[in-house]
Amino acid sequence: MTASLGMYDFGPLRAANDRYWALIRVGLASRGIDAPATLTRGEHAFWTAWQAADLVLSQTCGYPYRMRLHGSVTLVGTPDFAQDGCLPGHYCSVFVVRANEPRTDLADFRTARFAYNEPLSQSGWAAPQNHAAAHGLHFAPHVKTGGHALSMQAVAKGQADIASLDSVTWTLLQRHDPRAAAVREIARTEPTPGLPYVTAKGRDPEPIFAAVAEAIAALASDDRDTLLLRGIVRIPAEAYLAVPNPPAPGHFAQMN
Repeated sequence: MTASLGMYDFGPLRAANDRYWALIRVGLASRGIDAPATLTRGEHAFWTAWQAADLVLSQTCGYPYRMRLHGSVTLVGTPDFAQDGCLPGHYCSVFVVRANEPRTDLADFRTARFAYNEPLSQSGWAAPQNHAAAHGLHFAPHVKTGGHALSMQAVAKGQADIASLDSVTWTLLQRHDPRAAAVREIARTEPTPGLPYVTAKGRDPEPIFAAVAEAIAALASDDRDTLLLRGIVRIPAEAYLAVPNPPAPGHFAQMN
């Protein structure tokens, strides 16, 4: 059996996620559903977990879901992280630049060096590219970092001029990573559906949704605050599939 919560599971959040998973597991057991005692972490918490035939629960990103996973997993629900200006279960991308950057308008970065975490990230690639296109801008990829925190660091170190971070991650980095003080927010994208919970194809999602909802309600207030969790909502698959897919980073290389 496989379970992972790798999308928001760095450093200070891990102990809270372990307690969260323990509560989910109790709820699953009460419904006759077996689940692993511990969460899968590291590189196997992502694509390996998402594609596992024995997946009980994991959290993916909207872009991988609509591009590759929606036909091979079952959508359970979307956790609500109560993001400002967003409907429940939704989030946005935050554009960050160096704290001492003199430019103040996103349009001033149309030829800037753009850092992104990876090509199948909704918040790090798809949302900022869709936002740029809607505003007549062009953010050509400059460096692929492998993670939102690494994109933030690339901007802070001057290896890139601008990056786009998941708004939940941005909030967590501001709380827990002192390096966040080296960058500042300059703009936000329009909200899109947040990072969904999924289970293996063919599994009934309803008892899993109920177990997650109970676990969030039962979490200690400190853990709920640490994880930013407020609840779980139902966002239909169609809402994820309706989000536009931008050109891949390689498209920009072909243009040059």
